[in-house]
This record gives sequence, C-alpha cells and structure tokens, in this order.
Amino acid sequence: MKDNNIRKSRRAKRIRFKLRTKQNLRLSLFRSNNHIYAQLIDDEKGKTLLSASSIEKSFRQSKESPKKIAFQVGEKIGNNIKEKKLNTKICLDRGCYLYHGRIKEFAMGVRSKGIKF
Repeated sequence: MKDNNIRKSRRAKRIRFKLRTKQNLRLSLFRSNNHIYAQLIDDEKGKTLLSASSIEKSFRQSKESPKKIAFQVGEKIGNNIKEKKLNTKICLDRGCYLYHGRIKEFAMGVRSKGIKF
C-alpha cells in the first residue's frame, strides 16, 4: 500500500511540474470511487474559473455507468468553457490518475465540445 501511495504522489508531482512550466489554464481532475470533480484553474491569479462534478443534481439522479457520467461532466465543463469564451490554452491536470477509464471519458467529453488541450 505504501508503494502505491509513493507512486501516485510521484506521478502527480511529475505531471504538475510539467504543467507549471506552461502559462495555460489548468483543468484539474479529482476522482473518487463514486464521483468525478473538475475545476478550471487560473494559476497566475490563483482563482477557480469554472467547476463541474458528478454530485450535481442532474448527474446524481441518473442511473448510468460511471464512464458515461464522466463523459457528461466533461461535456458540461466544455459547454461552460465555450459560454465564457475562454480562448487561452488549457492543460489537463489528471493528477495521480492514469489516462484511462473515467479520466479518458472525461477528456473525450471536453474534446467533443471543441475544446483542445
């Protein structure tokens, strides 16, 4: 168990170090066993611009699979980015999570709305 935590923290540090060198907005993800949370963060100002998660009422009542819900959360935050007309570059901060499963579905949901990262 200790090795897994060490590997996760190293992976998260490595990813965040690469993102820190770029002056882009950061789309940060957190995944628990039941839910997925996303925030669009401006690191220069230190503010969260947008957020979406699967604990919102519209997602809580759906009986779909976690992957489909992650895709829908990605679509929702993609729509919010389009509405706010944020044209700057966005980087995906997947944290310590590997790019597969719900994380990949989330990214595909954001990309389906025309957001590139």
